[in-house]
Amino acid sequence: MIEALLKYEFLQNAFLSGMIIGIIAPLLGVFIVVRRLSLIADALSHVTLAGIAGSLYLSQSFVGLAALNPIYFGIVASVSGSILIERLRRLYKHYEELAIPIIMSGGLGISAIFISLASGFNTDLMSYLFGSVSAVSRQDLYVVLAIAVVVFIFLFTFFKELFVLSFDEEYAKASGLPAKWVHFLFMLVVALVIAASMRIVGILLVSSMMTLPVAAAMRIAKGFKQAIVYAIIFGELAVVVGLVSAFYLDLAPGGTIVVTSILILLVIILAKKLFVQFSTKGV
Repeated sequence: MIEALLKYEFLQNAFLSGMIIGIIAPLLGVFIVVRRLSLIADALSHVTLAGIAGSLYLSQSFVGLAALNPIYFGIVASVSGSILIERLRRLYKHYEELAIPIIMSGGLGISAIFISLASGFNTDLMSYLFGSVSAVSRQDLYVVLAIAVVVFIFLFTFFKELFVLSFDEEYAKASGLPAKWVHFLFMLVVALVIAASMRIVGILLVSSMMTLPVAAAMRIAKGFKQAIVYAIIFGELAVVVGLVSAFYLDLAPGGTIVVTSILILLVIILAKKLFVQFSTKGV
């Protein structure tokens, strides 16, 4: 594997992109889970699918757009979806959760239309849906790296505000924190990470990278920062094991990464249960 990694550029692109995503997705995922916004990641992933499907259709219809990387359309769609979700949440103040199924349904509907116009599924679209080791280009890697820089700058700048907002939104607003703007920027950053992750994990599975490592981390972490560290460790482990498995077994990396994340979660749950049982018996 190491020999192939040194030899083939597409493997280097896939592993470097995967390692970066293994950090930034769980990092944001901790805030998403604590704020009970897990389903928003699903909604944005479906909107991203609409952007990708639209890009693939346009590349078939217009020769001049054939060379344009679909990831840019995905980013635009994902960011637009995050803005629309925020607009709808303000519109339905007492029923904010309605924004998620509205945007998700819209994303799926638009995706279905573009897929139909493009004569159904094709290899390119399937790689975006479930990820692909060989499809990650150097340009995709640069996009992922740029988005990672944006994520780190955002978290470094607004970590305290996000922390307060995650645990007590009412207090954050009452204390004068710019809660609306911080939340809005947070949603934009989440949208960017979802769009960046689709080449490796796949659009339909990308939200799992923001939730499964966090779910495992929360079982053993004793504090918020510790949960972040564990989530990143589990995310990186899932990416490495998933990509290696995908390479040797010729499988979609999205599936192997997600299954690995689930296995990690199950091991953590079982280990925690056994630890509690032995501790109780010892007492």
